[in-house]
Amino acid sequence: MFINICLIIYSDPMTNNDILRSIRYTLDLNDASMIEIFGLGDCITKRSDVSDWMKKEDDPLYIELSDQFLAAFLNGLIVQRRGKREGVQMIAEKELSNNLILRKLKIAFDLKTDDIIELFNLVDKKISPHELSAFLRSPEQKQYRLCNDQYLRNFIHGLQVKFRNNSNEPEE
Repeated sequence: MFINICLIIYSDPMTNNDILRSIRYTLDLNDASMIEIFGLGDCITKRSDVSDWMKKEDDPLYIELSDQFLAAFLNGLIVQRRGKREGVQMIAEKELSNNLILRKLKIAFDLKTDDIIELFNLVDKKISPHELSAFLRSPEQKQYRLCNDQYLRNFIHGLQVKFRNNSNEPEE
């Protein structure tokens, strides 16, 4: 006798707070570092703001992180890791998509296509160069494809595996 069981794996939508918490964990950032990165993205924050953004959704003091604040943080992360670019500085977008978050993290971590594919492989998620390219294209292009939460979640998890593990290795 065979029993056919179908499992549906449900993942909660990824929130801006989830993304911020994941990056903080990946880079082992403290509150002061977080405030500094927000500042590099031309966004003034307080320790209490950072603390409230780090809380879980069921905490009464939890505050939802807006797209504009996450964009400012990601812009600041780019400046911190890559340096300030000459000319006109990045302005925090009022609306973010997973594609734009992926692109900003790609820039911040100075990742090439092969690096990103390797990050996905680290978490047993296969992605082709063409599929990745479609996520990184401009929305106006015909080959553009929306990056769903599961891809972004796997990408960030790959960053954690690579950069969190490397940050704990002793320096020679």
